Amino acid sequence: MGESSAPIVVGLGELLWDCFPDGRRPGGATANVAFHAQQLGYAGVVCSRVGDDDPGRDLLGYLDEHGLDTRYIQRDADHPTGTVTVDLSQPDRPEYIIHENVAWDFITFSDDLAGLMGRAAAVCFGSLGQRSPASRAAIQQCIATATGALRVFDVNLRQWWYDREVIEQSLRGADIAKLNIEEVEVLARLLEAPDEPVAFAHNLLVQYQLEMVCITRAERGCLLIEPDKVVDAPGAAVQVVDTVGAGDAFSAALIAGRLRGWPLETIAAFANGVGGLVASQAGAMPALKERYAVLIDNMDTGDTPLSS
Repeated sequence: MGESSAPIVVGLGELLWDCFPDGRRPGGATANVAFHAQQLGYAGVVCSRVGDDDPGRDLLGYLDEHGLDTRYIQRDADHPTGTVTVDLSQPDRPEYIIHENVAWDFITFSDDLAGLMGRAAAVCFGSLGQRSPASRAAIQQCIATATGALRVFDVNLRQWWYDREVIEQSLRGADIAKLNIEEVEVLARLLEAPDEPVAFAHNLLVQYQLEMVCITRAERGCLLIEPDKVVDAPGAAVQVVDTVGAGDAFSAALIAGRLRGWPLETIAAFANGVGGLVASQAGAMPALKERYAVLIDNMDTGDTPLSS
């Protein structure tokens, strides 16, 4: 796929198949962010690695079909495409078995990636994508190169694949940190910070020189905290099919709102609406471009995003 004139939003990290009881669907937290950014009108680019196998080719095909630039997805002849087994016994709280030693654990830094980071308007990265030394080194080099981009650290604590060093290095390289309310409790202990959400956020803002901290609270909406402002945006009830990818769609909407220069209140309402919409669909990458366009129009005209 050729260059787009739209601002580039990069999802840097894992790309994989989410394996549900009824079949597999494309996923991976930061890949989800790029996918939803594409549907929100940006040039979504996934930077990851897949195996030289049929599952990898199928993932590339899916992203191509939805207009994403796949040139920065590396191919690996030695490791298989990543998979995650998803348990939906509780649809609003899915459990994951994230399989190891897969292609996205072996992302390598390159001149091509460096060039992309120099052109990106925003780059989203997480902690899970850094579980292996190889991919961690590549991701940190990318973040260090993306000096002109909005750098969003989407904390995604999974199983045992994080430690204080990874979290702190990532926070220092970010402009915005986004995490959920359960992760606040874990990181407060890990970083020896206050556990009250707003106090925790202010601690991060000062300690790591962040522009904003975003805390999501599922059906209770979100908190957006800047040094001199706190927005507490309530959520809206939706019929949950599964919440896989809803937080990643929220991140994409957060990035979109920030790039558009919207006020915090508008960004919060928009991101809540996008996250809720994805939670009402199956899988992490449902096709929602037309419905997103309605939400954006509603924001531009001052209507609630959930009035669509």
